[in-house]
Amino acid sequence: MRIPLFSWLCRVVRHRPKAMLALIGIGSCVGALLFYWVTNGKDTPVLTVTVARGDLEQAVLASGVLKPIRQVDVGAQASGQLQRLHVQLGQRVAKGQLLAEIDPSLAQGKLQMAQADLDASLAERRGKLATLASADQEVSRQARLLAADATSEKGWLDAHHKRDELRASLAMLDAQIVKQRYQIGQARVELGYTRIVAPMAGEVLTRDTKEGQTVIAVQEVPKILSLGDLSRMEVQAQVSEADVLRVQPGQRAYFSLLGAPDARYFGTVSSIRPTPEKINNAMFYTVLFDVDNPERLLRVDMTVQVGVIQAEVKNGLLLPMSALGEQTADGRHRVKVLPGEGEPVERLVRIGLKGRTQAQVLDGLKEGERVVSTEVREDEGGVQFSVGG
Repeated sequence: MRIPLFSWLCRVVRHRPKAMLALIGIGSCVGALLFYWVTNGKDTPVLTVTVARGDLEQAVLASGVLKPIRQVDVGAQASGQLQRLHVQLGQRVAKGQLLAEIDPSLAQGKLQMAQADLDASLAERRGKLATLASADQEVSRQARLLAADATSEKGWLDAHHKRDELRASLAMLDAQIVKQRYQIGQARVELGYTRIVAPMAGEVLTRDTKEGQTVIAVQEVPKILSLGDLSRMEVQAQVSEADVLRVQPGQRAYFSLLGAPDARYFGTVSSIRPTPEKINNAMFYTVLFDVDNPERLLRVDMTVQVGVIQAEVKNGLLLPMSALGEQTADGRHRVKVLPGEGEPVERLVRIGLKGRTQAQVLDGLKEGERVVSTEVREDEGGVQFSVGG
């Protein structure tokens, strides 16, 4: 297309010079209009924000999880078959409520054997007491005979020795009876272990053993289920080592849920675990605080977004950070204020607390004023954005 167009222009110049002059004039007018539109005829659009009042906070941000404030694993201290579980997952239980039952046959047999041993020892003791009574009478008789010179001293000594042996045997039997009574008490306790009751009020979080399964409580206590008190939850926030120095017990903290990011739950930092956790080659410290959960909306192991408040402003004069220009030597910032229909006017403002997106205005601006946030201009490279100021 370039060669035919050039040939056409050459023919126009040779045969119609006036038409060529007309084309040049039209092109000049169009160029002038375009130049005027780009330079003078088009105002540069600006984006403005209004200075308004609101709340602002400065916080250490972290992620964390929810845990019950109290949680226990309920195990079996008796061996046998788990005959029945009386609770379901999520069920609320009271302290002392029956949770599960283990086959009591082994424990009952042990108790009966201990009771039988005790009964035998008690019967033997009664026999020894009767024998001891006879031995006491024989000692008295031998003493009378010896006084009447009707027996030998050896007969009197033999009666004494027999009585002493009976007394020693009775003392040993009494000690054995004490031991057997202790064994009966222990057997009764083990029989009580076959009925597993709740050590605390809470909700059933897990059921780790099924009905009919055999549990063996020898070297370790087998876990039957776990209970948690969900009326109050503990937040375990993972704070990086770069931010943990700014966190102290007693500071106000809050968290929001992934499913409800606009709702906040507030608490107070209770403690910071001294030992860090290494996650992806970075060190994080666990910051703890508690919140009430009366409606049970908060659940175990929920992921939460945590903020530990460092400073906050209520109903302060706020300005977006994007409207702040360069900082001067005295610490103030340049901003561009848009007064009505005129051009933006530069002004210096003093800033207080800074948040993630907004800053507190201490002086230099009034509520309701419009400030240039982002300026849009067209350049050789196309549309560009520049921060006001």
